Amino acid sequence: MERHQKEVDLIAASVKGFYDRKEKFRIHHGSTNSTRKSALGRDPKKVVDTSRLNHVLHIDVERRTALVEPNVPMDRLVEATLPYGLVPPVVMEFPGITCGGGYAGTSGESSSFKHGFFNRTLNKTEMVLATGEIVTCSEDQYPDLFHGAAGAVGSFGVTTLVEIQLKKAAKYVETTYHPVSSMDEAIEKTKTFSTIDSEWDYVDGIMYSQTSGAIVTGKMTDNPSPSLPIRRFSAPKDPWFYLHVQDLISKHPDAPTTETIPLPEYLFRYDRGGFWVGRQAFNYFHFPFNAFTRWWLDDFLHTRMLYKALHGSGQSDQMIVQDLALPYDTAKAFVEFTDKETGIWPLWLCPLRQSPMPTMHPQHAAYESDDKTLQPMLNIGLWGKGPDDYDSFVKLNRAIELKLKELKGMRWLYAQTYHSESEFWADFDRKWYDGLREKYTANTLPTVYEKVFVEPEQKKAKSNSWTETLRRTWPFGGFVGLTKAIQSKDYVDARKSAWKDWIPRN
Repeated sequence: MERHQKEVDLIAASVKGFYDRKEKFRIHHGSTNSTRKSALGRDPKKVVDTSRLNHVLHIDVERRTALVEPNVPMDRLVEATLPYGLVPPVVMEFPGITCGGGYAGTSGESSSFKHGFFNRTLNKTEMVLATGEIVTCSEDQYPDLFHGAAGAVGSFGVTTLVEIQLKKAAKYVETTYHPVSSMDEAIEKTKTFSTIDSEWDYVDGIMYSQTSGAIVTGKMTDNPSPSLPIRRFSAPKDPWFYLHVQDLISKHPDAPTTETIPLPEYLFRYDRGGFWVGRQAFNYFHFPFNAFTRWWLDDFLHTRMLYKALHGSGQSDQMIVQDLALPYDTAKAFVEFTDKETGIWPLWLCPLRQSPMPTMHPQHAAYESDDKTLQPMLNIGLWGKGPDDYDSFVKLNRAIELKLKELKGMRWLYAQTYHSESEFWADFDRKWYDGLREKYTANTLPTVYEKVFVEPEQKKAKSNSWTETLRRTWPFGGFVGLTKAIQSKDYVDARKSAWKDWIPRN
């Protein structure tokens, strides 16, 4: 804690300096799982460096809590808790997503139908306010800030510590794949499986088309049926998860199939291939996509590497990488729209619990029932290649935003947005947000809108520069992305994961 306090004091002094000069700054975390670009560019003089806050400080077995610095990624957190037989209730499926990112952003995963977004599993956070003051926020101390900063992308202060709730871990997840042949069936099964009192610990789904998909349920167990096969997804020779599911439902289209997955292998089952976005790298290089090439190139196909390559190559400006939250009764109409307008498949389905209002998390008709009960939502992951032409790319993004508005849905804020400011704030309680910023003297920090908005004309002008034109030239941009990924420490981190050995392979 002494080392931690010294680091936080340095951060607080830096933040106070920006406050005194009335300058805005960006935060350097050391990694990113966002497709957004910084609104403040890359000016090294306007950066607060928090990258050294990357340690698990303490595991309290009796209280079932972990005291964790914000830049601890999910795989390191799980590695720290598993030896105590504990695991966080919500674990983001990409190993490199950090605890601080999960709090400042919106992180809902396959256990979020029970536990809510990641921030709902925190007991407290330590933050440096815009003035340089260090505060601890919880349900009892600064509760409005504790909840308001969740999902607000760092627009209230700098998170420097979180206390995370833990739950008893099991060795395995008994995983069942339920084939579905329509969106109606997929939505109905998802709703049925994801009630609060559900027997399942995890629920999500993959749709390969409007007529083919699977809803996947998982139940933690220390004693799986000995007749079930044990399946892993972390080694180069293992299948990518989405391809494995597709193979299973093609062989067993009329009945559920069950197998046993070691818990950490389940938690990070989408890492290799980044769900399925990693396939775009093969498409870009016109390279064969098969079991051998996936094995041969495995080091480059984990999410840490893919994100570095995506940003380095400039391809993030041509990718639709968005999560959309919708009411169940409009989800089918949205999928029909995306099929027609984008042709992007597969789609990810994930049931979610809404956070209490007001919030910067996605929500819909939050209190639409007479008893003021928050209604469940369905997250749809829309991840794939967009148009090459920038004007067409912006037009498609705008069409998605307008269709979401029509269907009472919202997009998550990790991706770039093209809303006008008035359109953006129509989704949120701006009076509450501005009041909270005023109360905690955060007005010198960039707002949520400033962080997520993309000015199309400025972006287009930059994209027409000779450096950006060269980077978009095939295959130069791809090689630049690969070089940046290899040069980063993430290349090393992606190769070493102690959780893979938690249950030795046979």
